[in-house]
Amino acid sequence: MNIAIPSVPIKLQRGGGHAGMCCARWLVLACALLTGMAASAAPPVETPYGAVSLPFTLYQVPGAPVYYVEGLSGVPDSVNEGHTSNAGFVVTEAGVVVFDALGTPALGYRLLQRIREVTDKPVKCVVVSHYHADHIYGLQAFKEHANAPTVLAQRGTLGYTGGTADSQGEDAARRLEQRRQALFPWVDEKTTIVAPDQVFDRETSFELGGVRFEVKHLGPAHAPGDAIMLVRNYGVLFGGDVIYGGRVPFLDSPETDITQWLAGLDYIAGLKDQVQYVIPGHGTMSEDAQRVVEATRNYILYVREVMARAVGDLVPFDEAYLNTGWSRFEKLPAFDASNRGNAYRIYLDEEARSLR
Repeated sequence: MNIAIPSVPIKLQRGGGHAGMCCARWLVLACALLTGMAASAAPPVETPYGAVSLPFTLYQVPGAPVYYVEGLSGVPDSVNEGHTSNAGFVVTEAGVVVFDALGTPALGYRLLQRIREVTDKPVKCVVVSHYHADHIYGLQAFKEHANAPTVLAQRGTLGYTGGTADSQGEDAARRLEQRRQALFPWVDEKTTIVAPDQVFDRETSFELGGVRFEVKHLGPAHAPGDAIMLVRNYGVLFGGDVIYGGRVPFLDSPETDITQWLAGLDYIAGLKDQVQYVIPGHGTMSEDAQRVVEATRNYILYVREVMARAVGDLVPFDEAYLNTGWSRFEKLPAFDASNRGNAYRIYLDEEARSLR
């Protein structure tokens, strides 16, 4: 498939081996603590979609013109202002390719501001990992303030958007109404869902400014349109929500397909010799593709194993959940917000499987 693409920040480099990553994480933690202590002294940043008061640190992949921001763990709410997912961008000689757009138009605008602090080259394309609210509401800012770059997504996302720029699916409408309540004023009656301009089926690739981008569908896994993007020149993989970096994955969705998700993780593991850095949809960047894949896979397999055993033994869910040992995961970010819902969803799946 050929794609038609129309024609001073804080930058902490991540990398330098295990020690370098540990130092970077401690530095981020220290900055977060200091920010929390002096929150009243840090003025909010105004955008056309409301002020953003949260820190919005931009990280750079070592030795590459690849940048990203990290969301906070937890459910999108007024405290985190909807900033729970990651997004990134790649600067080339001919323009910028963005991966995901964050969870509110204001956050999308902040990402665009960060891009403008790095380069004045035009944003040519926004690749969307999947159409969940925390990754797409920021598209509105790119369409309205970045000369309407091409939005590229997998064809399965059309079921969410309704198929055209002028329509949206029922799930999208319900989620938008929920976010207008939970994330007001950052999501309001003026917030719109931007449909993809171009879609692909299994995979696609394109070049911009001498940099090769390879986009592949790995869904339905976490969501129907799950896609990853490999920036071939720099060995950087944007994993979307197929990969979670150091936090509990989100399995509690009727769209989630555990079998396909595990197959997608196997595919990513097979890229280990081609990938030097993995930027997940949530959590921290990793220099070890195998390790981050294993962490996500091990959690999914454990939840499925214990819930399948409970169903097989006719143990009610509440009893099964209470008697399951969660110690290996309970200190991970997002455990309290996601783990029980994840387990219940898998319990219901295993019940349905047993009936079949």
